[in-house]
Amino acid sequence: MSAEDFNRYDSLKLFMHHIYEFQKGIRNLVLCTMCPTCATLVCDRLKRLGIGYLMQSVTDTKVNLYFGCDHCLNTVRTFVHKPLNELTPEEDFMLGTMLGYNITQQCERYCKRKQQLS
Repeated sequence: MSAEDFNRYDSLKLFMHHIYEFQKGIRNLVLCTMCPTCATLVCDRLKRLGIGYLMQSVTDTKVNLYFGCDHCLNTVRTFVHKPLNELTPEEDFMLGTMLGYNITQQCERYCKRKQQLS
């Protein structure tokens, strides 16, 4: 097994763990960044499991794949039409919170980004 194959296998194991967490109600929304080929395989799996998803192109070699609860995906659809580094402080805060990131760190990040804009 090459190092690249091992990394892909490791990524797919992590993806399967994210599916497990979603199905158990631990997460409502998951974001994975991967190559388009892997994303195609992952999307096939999500379709078979009846889990909603949204794919966002990042570069020619990377995509962001969101999956989870339909309400969360519908919310994400309102602002992922642009790169993540172009999100407003409010959008960035909302996405981080929806992904389950530490709320105190999200608040600190929000305040810092908001201050940089003024």
